[in-house]
Amino acid sequence: MKFGGTSVADAGAMTRVVDIVRRQWESQPKGSRPPVVVVSALSKVTDALIRATDAARAGDAEKTASILGEILGRHIGIALALTGHQRTETLVKALKAQTDELGTRLMQCAAKRVVTPADHDGVVAMGEVLSSAIVAAAFQEQGLPAVWVDSREVLVTDAEHMIAVPDMDATCRKAQRNLAPVTAAQQIPVMGGFIAATKDGVTTTLGRGGSDYSAAIFGACLDVAEIQIWTDVDGMLTADPRIVPSPRVVPHLSFAEASELAYFGAKVLHPATILPAVSKNIPVRILNSRQPANPGTLITSEARREGHLAALACKRDVTVIDITSTRMFMAHGFLRRLFEVFERYRTAVDVVTTSEVSVSVTVDDTRKLDDVIEALSAFADVEAEPKMAIVSVVGDRLHDDPGVFAHAIVALKGIPLRLVSQASSRRTFTFVLADSQVPDAMTRLHEAFFGHA
Repeated sequence: MKFGGTSVADAGAMTRVVDIVRRQWESQPKGSRPPVVVVSALSKVTDALIRATDAARAGDAEKTASILGEILGRHIGIALALTGHQRTETLVKALKAQTDELGTRLMQCAAKRVVTPADHDGVVAMGEVLSSAIVAAAFQEQGLPAVWVDSREVLVTDAEHMIAVPDMDATCRKAQRNLAPVTAAQQIPVMGGFIAATKDGVTTTLGRGGSDYSAAIFGACLDVAEIQIWTDVDGMLTADPRIVPSPRVVPHLSFAEASELAYFGAKVLHPATILPAVSKNIPVRILNSRQPANPGTLITSEARREGHLAALACKRDVTVIDITSTRMFMAHGFLRRLFEVFERYRTAVDVVTTSEVSVSVTVDDTRKLDDVIEALSAFADVEAEPKMAIVSVVGDRLHDDPGVFAHAIVALKGIPLRLVSQASSRRTFTFVLADSQVPDAMTRLHEAFFGHA
């Protein structure tokens, strides 16, 4: 059971988590293993920790200390509201110790005006460490046999800080050693998501949204019956509710559909979440912690529903890169050379289209964009166009109805389309257009395929 930042945002939200976990466990057959609980940092705490690293990098020790003070104060306030007497004293002491250690590290960074990737991970990991410690104490206060487990003692990754890649074999070995005995003893492990460590014990993180991924990894290693992602919406929706008014809940998705939707911008699920679940064929359920009685969305190997489409997704603020070379495009090895540049600078490509003399790709990670363009320019003409967006129509059965694509094109009439692509699986139609056109395009497509709310 993974609970996101809004599901543990304050004392009231954490109390709901206690109730949800209690009901879930009590409803299971007698002798069943208790759930494993994975939590994100409190809502907006990771952003605050990143601001603290920015202040340290600028040498602003006073601002850094101020941000840490606010973070500690918020956590202590929640701890006081949820625990009493001796447990409160122990918990507050632990929270202060963790924050003091964090403060020492950031002051050293501020003195040097340097924040290394390892420093960054060590700092932002504290959000999950603090929140999971409070949730574990809240469970204990309410009579649930919870045990706090440091995720860094279980989840093993490489040393690529900020976007670390899990080592599944090493993680599963540690899960059997450090997690399985806890559940076997009928205790509830409470862990922070998103955070991990290298085989040498150096703290790493899985990238933003990585708590879902953590939960799925732990679930796969323990071969659980179901992975639950508790969030603040009723499930996977037919479109982003911030863009399309009143979208519908999709009751059932396939692993492949959910993966496509997550990759192309559906915020409810981290793109990597599905992978560990697929490997063990473990169902994933998306549920609303504010409305726990709602059925949510169930994700399994095959979708069971009517209709060809699952949902729409959009990825905002992407950059289109056009690479043109009349001299080399038809030459052997050109595409290999082109994509080696993206590999070298660890920049993922989302959409690819080709013509006889050019290749166009989209990227949403622009941190190394200048380096990528410079390297590509050594053998081709390169142009980059920012402020674009990807709009995707997703459904396992799109190939059953050849009219779906035409229907989409008609719905988008008058909106300039920069790139158009269809995946080989015929599960996704993808349109690249100006970011400013996204609300109009998404609304039109939603009305065309799902009707008015």
